[in-house]
Amino acid sequence: MTTIYAGLDIAKQNLQLHLQDRIHDLPNTTAGHRRLLKLLRAYPAIQIVCEATGGYERQIVACLHAADIPVSVLNPARVRHFARALGQRAKTDDIDAAVLSDYGVKLQPKPTAPRTDLEQQLTALIRRRAQLLDLLISQRQQLQRLTLATLKRQARSLVRKLLADIRHIEAQLQELRAQEQVMDQRVTQLEAITGVGTLTALGVLAELPELGTLNRKQVAALAGLAPHPRDSGQWHGRRSIGGGRAQVRRALYMAALVAARSNHQLKLFYQRLRAAGKPAKVALTAVMRKLIVLMNQILKNPNFVLQN
Repeated sequence: MTTIYAGLDIAKQNLQLHLQDRIHDLPNTTAGHRRLLKLLRAYPAIQIVCEATGGYERQIVACLHAADIPVSVLNPARVRHFARALGQRAKTDDIDAAVLSDYGVKLQPKPTAPRTDLEQQLTALIRRRAQLLDLLISQRQQLQRLTLATLKRQARSLVRKLLADIRHIEAQLQELRAQEQVMDQRVTQLEAITGVGTLTALGVLAELPELGTLNRKQVAALAGLAPHPRDSGQWHGRRSIGGGRAQVRRALYMAALVAARSNHQLKLFYQRLRAAGKPAKVALTAVMRKLIVLMNQILKNPNFVLQN
């Protein structure tokens, strides 16, 4: 049966469904979700194509998964590049929904796997912790520049509050790990790597649930750590990383710093790159790439022998 791709543009209040060259305007509410499912059930081979929209898509994606309707949640940047490649520069909700349908027909994206409640809780806690850490860094920097005593007291109070909230989230993460045996086992396996702590392991698992199912090139690309060549004829430009999931790189950064000093294998690798004239940042990025490939191998192969 030929798959029918339907584009779904998701906003805070509305859903625009492009289905068989028709646009359906629906509210992004429980009632609107029911109407959407009723429309889709008339097409047994349908697949929804939508974008990640900062959280507005989560409820409708969960609803589609619960109804066993395949849905592909795409990176918005990829969809926008696709639209520009087609010469489509105008942007409205109706146009976006039609572009998503066209993306599905031409590129046939894989359906996004449903995530368990525990996985969603893990991701929410990890991302909230990252937000609070950014706020904490910002407040500490501002505190150094404040001169009024009242403002300093306010800033110190906010710093204490942020620290308490971060500790509370970290306690919740430990509780979450203890609730799920599989998660606890995966974290324990990753913690065996010198440089990888509990929060790094949980952060990577939260943002890269595919870890352990990919090959080395796929996992490096998905983490945005694969070097992209920039060559043309006789000219060879500098390779650089980009794209992928920035949250994974953030989770790996501190682990790579520690591994470059304490992990015997990765320390030698880092030093060899530096001796060859590579800048420290480039060498550290290579260590991050080695780390994510190693983490993937450990989870993929139960008999993998780790050498730190």
